Amino acid sequence: MQHLVSDAWGWVHLFASVIALVAGTLVLWLEKGTVAHKRIGYLYALSMVVLLSTAFMIYRLFHNWGIFHWMAVVSALTIACGLWPILSKWPRKQYISLHLSFMYWSVMGLYGAFAAETMVRLPKIVIESGVPNKVFYQMSGLAVGLTMAIGAFAFFRLRDKWDSKFRGE
Repeated sequence: MQHLVSDAWGWVHLFASVIALVAGTLVLWLEKGTVAHKRIGYLYALSMVVLLSTAFMIYRLFHNWGIFHWMAVVSALTIACGLWPILSKWPRKQYISLHLSFMYWSVMGLYGAFAAETMVRLPKIVIESGVPNKVFYQMSGLAVGLTMAIGAFAFFRLRDKWDSKFRGE
């Protein structure tokens, strides 16, 4: 287990990521706009804030700012853009599709991060010194790309359903 997590920030990051993965998946599957959706959605957002905050404190793989830190910045922007229409006083009907779209892609990004993190843990993907090698980037890129492609396929099928449901309110 020591190889999985190297310090206290890593444990907090791991714990928050498990909560975010479970809550994010539930939010995707639950009917949108219900009390359960909202509560679990706020749990997802809170766990993502913790997850992203701790991501900026972990430098084990690159020993400085790396690709995962840049993706955490993108993820933070996605969460912020997804929450803004809900937390602001914007008219709901006009901006609900922004909320649904950004939050959907936030969860897809989390799935992509999980796929990339899984690639980091595979033997021979990272050389003994801990410095990522060419295979690491290829495998991580493939895993994230495949995850996002599946997510895009589902998104374009769901988007019209969401728009018709919430624009008709």
